[in-house]
Amino acid sequence: MSKFTYGIIGAGLAGVNAARHALEAGGDVTIFEQTSKVGGTWVYTDETGKDKYGLDIHTSMYQGLKTNIPKEIMGFPDFPIGQQEESYVTAQDVLKFIEHFTEKFELYKHVKFEHHVIRVTRKLDCEKWEVLVKNLPANSYDTYLFDYILVCNGHFFSPFVPKIAGHEVFKGRQMHSHDYRCPDPFQGKNVVVIGGSHSGMDVAIAAAPLAKQLTLSHRCPERLNIFCDKVVQKPEIAKIYENEVEFADGTRQTCDVLIYCTGYRTSFPFLSVDCGITVEENHVQPLYKHCINIRHPSMAVIGLPFSVCFTMMVDLQIRFCIKMFSGSKRLPSEADMAADTKADEEERARRGFLKCQAHMLSGDLQQRYYDDLARIAEIEPLKPVLTKLYAVCVREKKLDILNYRNNVYRVVDDDNFIKVN
Repeated sequence: MSKFTYGIIGAGLAGVNAARHALEAGGDVTIFEQTSKVGGTWVYTDETGKDKYGLDIHTSMYQGLKTNIPKEIMGFPDFPIGQQEESYVTAQDVLKFIEHFTEKFELYKHVKFEHHVIRVTRKLDCEKWEVLVKNLPANSYDTYLFDYILVCNGHFFSPFVPKIAGHEVFKGRQMHSHDYRCPDPFQGKNVVVIGGSHSGMDVAIAAAPLAKQLTLSHRCPERLNIFCDKVVQKPEIAKIYENEVEFADGTRQTCDVLIYCTGYRTSFPFLSVDCGITVEENHVQPLYKHCINIRHPSMAVIGLPFSVCFTMMVDLQIRFCIKMFSGSKRLPSEADMAADTKADEEERARRGFLKCQAHMLSGDLQQRYYDDLARIAEIEPLKPVLTKLYAVCVREKKLDILNYRNNVYRVVDDDNFIKVN
């Protein structure tokens, strides 16, 4: 009996994890990675814009970045992130973790580096996936056939930049946080950072000591607890002028640099229309349990849910998908999967979620999602301590953005953790 073949797109954290589980299920695995390294977005480079092959730089890493959740709820269930005393680790620590994982499970030999996936097409005549790939160093093209496709290309590489009135007349510098690497270029500048989420606050705090003036513009309903006197908070921008911006409260301010920390578009430029996947305002559909393509359930999209213990969730999603793909468990019918997804969407609508929050698992939704995947696939569940610690860390970040990363935690058992300092 021939092995099932798995095509995995991306050798980041999700891609190498998918390869490990597919191999352990007896699969034949090929990973396509457009860069020369494993690690995906965790691979730092000073480069921005295009790489030597004319492709968009993938990574969004910047100097000094530390994780915004502790390592105790990162890593994989049987493969933790190092033994550092600190809970909040550096991007380099996460990259070393991915590299160590890749070595441990002998995955490097399954990676085709500097291979850019051009197109994924469903071949109905043989019920397989055809993948057209460009070998970048050789400047040549090859096609591959796979039984299953795991899309692990990440979601932090295609910047979203809102169109604000007047943006085209601005004479200063406009950039997205995707291209931010360090605050040095903002020395003595009037800087306006747009966006009050993770990157917006990190960039504002880092650039404030160097900037002539640093303003954080956001639409959060209340003032953010930044505790940095040099950061002035303003509502969202109503209009941009040649050398100024006007905020929603009617005030104006001189501006030399606009930094858009406004998130990313979920993008799968290589998926052909016949794959059956659509994306609208970051809502990817139709997906069963936020991962399996309902129209063609031999494809999965990994890592979409947010407000989660991301790496742990990725491992759970992959174990769920491989259990189904390997034949160990049977998926529900297409009609049943569609009904389940519709019920999830209707509940989100009742809760007031926006379309762009279609994959958000805030509050009780996170643990419920983990439990659903484990129950359906009959696999090892994620422990409740993970979501408990996650909720505490989110709260402590809101209370003290400058110091929350100094907190140190230890997991005691499946349900409990302690704060060491």
